[in-house]
Amino acid sequence: MEWNFMFFFNSILLGVGLAMDAFSVSLANGLNEPRMKNSRMVTMAGVFAGFQAAMPLIGWICVHTVMQYFKWFEKLIPWIALILLCYIGGKMLKESLCGCDEDEDGCEKDVGIKELVVQGIATSIDALSVGFTIAEYNLLMAVVCALLIAFVTFFICYGGIAIGKKFGTKLAGKAGILGGVILIFIGIEIFVTSFF
Repeated sequence: MEWNFMFFFNSILLGVGLAMDAFSVSLANGLNEPRMKNSRMVTMAGVFAGFQAAMPLIGWICVHTVMQYFKWFEKLIPWIALILLCYIGGKMLKESLCGCDEDEDGCEKDVGIKELVVQGIATSIDALSVGFTIAEYNLLMAVVCALLIAFVTFFICYGGIAIGKKFGTKLAGKAGILGGVILIFIGIEIFVTSFF
């Protein structure tokens, strides 16, 4: 593989394609936290970008080292995404339906760091298979490709959070319900499309 326009173009397209699930989850997070500060938006988009960059690299490493083990794990990817996203979405739905306010003790509406990491893993785990598509790249090209994926993902997710915040403010109490439903739908969509 050569360093040319197509390498960069394909890497950016990979980033756009891989970022769609993370975009939807970012949108749901923005809906859930309409008063989210900019620093938190940057952190959240950065977490998604980091996972979207790490997973193809891990896949690339698996292709070049323990490919036979990765094939077995690949069958579990849709199940893991379904369970993780349904768990987070269900939790968001429960908190919204319980009628708790953001300021009440014992009812935290904001996505915590643990939930954010789970979302990052759930939305990027299918990117492990991208390691197969970039298997012919040398290590430096694989790293550059992963960085381009992260760059694209960051901006797409930041935009998703911003859109979600705007509509979350307008939807008030219903935003958490919509966000939870979106997360559950994404989990189901990843699971169902893995069979086609």
